Amino acid sequence: MKARAGEAMKNSESLEPFLAIRTEREYDAAVERLNALVDEIGDHPKDPRYRLIETLSVLIEAYDREHHSLPAASDIEVLRFLMEEHGLTRKDLPEIGSQGVVSEVLAGRRRLNLRQVQALAARFGIEPGVFIDAAKAVHSRGSDRPSAR
Repeated sequence: MKARAGEAMKNSESLEPFLAIRTEREYDAAVERLNALVDEIGDHPKDPRYRLIETLSVLIEAYDREHHSLPAASDIEVLRFLMEEHGLTRKDLPEIGSQGVVSEVLAGRRRLNLRQVQALAARFGIEPGVFIDAAKAVHSRGSDRPSAR
């Protein structure tokens, strides 16, 4: 066993799947390797190579968290982004209410309620948590709070 470990340590290529991912090139190679393994092995945890799938998944996830995370956005920023992407104006959002209510939401004077969040999520085909998690993250940092009018 010691001899095999010693040989493996000398041959860095054999260790590559177990090393931290530091560059986009290494990331792409790891994703390609993972996809090939999943295609070959499938969901068979008894296959000894399945542990390699688990290891690669952890390494890829760690790199993603550090390098590919989305910036924190408020629920209002998410809504504005969706409006822009779909070419919508305030009057195109009856899910929120009248144009005045939409204006108050976009200005930060009014928060989206659960009914509005669910309706917007259904309209845009996204999870309601996109609005809720975004609002929680920003408001827990203490910024972008609605004004008390």
